[in-house]
Amino acid sequence: MELIEDFQAARPRLLSLAHRILGSLHDAEDAVQTTWLRARTADWAAVDNPEGWFTTVTARLCLDQLRARDRRGELPLLAESIPDVALAADEEFLRREDVSRALLVLLGRLTPAQRVAYVLHDLFAVPFDQIATVLDTAPANAKKLASRARLRLGEPGAEPRETAGHARIVDAFLAAARGGDIDRLVALMAPGVVRTVDPRLVREGAATEVRGARQVAEETRYFADRIHASVPMLVNGGPGAVIAPGGHPLACLRFEIADGRITRFEIARFRPDDSVRRFSDLP
Repeated sequence: MELIEDFQAARPRLLSLAHRILGSLHDAEDAVQTTWLRARTADWAAVDNPEGWFTTVTARLCLDQLRARDRRGELPLLAESIPDVALAADEEFLRREDVSRALLVLLGRLTPAQRVAYVLHDLFAVPFDQIATVLDTAPANAKKLASRARLRLGEPGAEPRETAGHARIVDAFLAAARGGDIDRLVALMAPGVVRTVDPRLVREGAATEVRGARQVAEETRYFADRIHASVPMLVNGGPGAVIAPGGHPLACLRFEIADGRITRFEIARFRPDDSVRRFSDLP
């Protein structure tokens, strides 16, 4: 009875932790369920720190999954490789738990060990001696892995001067598109704005190029689901956004901005070698 009570108390936290590490609700649930199965065969009377035991076992299982994905060349986990049902479940979980979409995108750029160290320490306040046990390394090395992860997530360095203030324009564009505010969208774009899109991202026969602020603004209503799954980010050094349903990258928007208005934007499939990072002037 004590084991059941300990596990039920720990389960929500374990699921949150596994989701941040794996980025997939289905995989996170599998890891937590496997933790439970292992707990049932353990000498529970000898466990003096149930929460620590659950955390260590779950994190190790997640690390194994990340390393397996890495060997198969599946990192980062892209939206196009995930079934629609699983993608919808990830999106629902992301919104329910208020997980940062941008953070999940960036976590996918880390090595398995870096991701585990960062999530455990920075997001769940697990001490480095316990993280070292998960990673089978020394506490000092675990600390270095978390530090390297922090640097990769932050991508320190000055943003290009021409992008100053562009974050607010991109953020305002996405906000207006989500709210269906056509007039606001028109105001944010130059009259002759051009929108291009990879034909693989739209239905067959849809226009891959649209010109004119009003026409582009009106068209956004057909992409409401993708707009709701978009987050402003620097993409390959310029202002943009990443469409990431459930936190899984699908496509990038790259904007050209002049005199405070969007003059052109391109929607392209996300590539694993795309450079993405958060705008420094957005929360």
